Amino acid sequence: MICQFCRYEWNEKTIDEKFGFESAISELHGIHMGSGATRIQESTDDVLTLKCGACGADVVVNTNEAMSARCHWCRNNLSVNQQVPNGAVPDGVLPFSLPKDKAIENIREFVTKRKFFAHPQFVKEFAPEEVVGVYMPYLTMDANAEIELNGTGEVQTRQYTRGSGDNKYTVYDADVYQIGRKFDLYVDDILIESSQQRSNFDTDLNTNNVINAIQPFDTKQAVSYNANYLRGYTSERRDLDVQAVEPKANGQILSVARARAGQTIRKYGRGVRWEKEQLVVHGSRWVALYVPVWLYSYYEQRGDRAFTHYVAVNGRTGATMGSVPVRKGRLIGVSTAISIVGTIVSGVIAAAWLAF
Repeated sequence: MICQFCRYEWNEKTIDEKFGFESAISELHGIHMGSGATRIQESTDDVLTLKCGACGADVVVNTNEAMSARCHWCRNNLSVNQQVPNGAVPDGVLPFSLPKDKAIENIREFVTKRKFFAHPQFVKEFAPEEVVGVYMPYLTMDANAEIELNGTGEVQTRQYTRGSGDNKYTVYDADVYQIGRKFDLYVDDILIESSQQRSNFDTDLNTNNVINAIQPFDTKQAVSYNANYLRGYTSERRDLDVQAVEPKANGQILSVARARAGQTIRKYGRGVRWEKEQLVVHGSRWVALYVPVWLYSYYEQRGDRAFTHYVAVNGRTGATMGSVPVRKGRLIGVSTAISIVGTIVSGVIAAAWLAF
């Protein structure tokens, strides 16, 4: 970081250095939290949270830099008159490293590849220069866990056919085994959304889920929070606590556990069905973190309601994902044409087979 007045340059401590989180995950017992989950840091005196009157989003603004801002979701102009009580300030920040010009290029390339099916009104109004840099609130979790999985696995022993003509079918014989796996699992930096509005993936209203599609973020490069990192960007307030996101975090731990167990059950070629799953978290470590996202939004009017499309770019890696309004008539036409061609090809192959 560089001081804008004297040009002095310094580096913030990493999260692990700041809070002494350098011990092995296997040694974790109980729940440990960074200060961002319990109190506001002193450097946040000039940081306000503004409520967007258009879409309802909470936007964080550093008043040392500006007394107004633009909502990164709907691009509505905000002012300090819309201030609401500030939420918990994060423990750390993962700074932007991808410049805005590169984000604009990625968004333009993403949309161009889909322009054939895009709605003409969207193509006409598309303005990638209006992309906004926003710090999104997340909670990261390290976990010292114990896993127990029990279920059945099948090994195929024989394959044969029965019947004839149109009544011909294949039969598979398999041996069925009761199997179980129990092991310790140490999970590092599970990333969970800590904004209630953004963790609501209502596909009838928006495409919030695209933000998860641009992961992973290199969270090990996160540094201790300083309000100056908000300079030139907006950010959202965290409004979910650890207890609220714990079930989702535990679900991710179980997903990791299934993948780990999968490496030991490959001989069950017919598949494995886990019927009982038990997770015990002996210790966990939580940190509130801002991660960088370049965000482009577009409102599509669908009858009497609006649908919000987002194109998101990872502010570190440049990974890009999003959605665009589609021209349904063209999409249906192409799908129908493909279906007709497929039917014709199948008929030709069948005729050739009968002739042979």
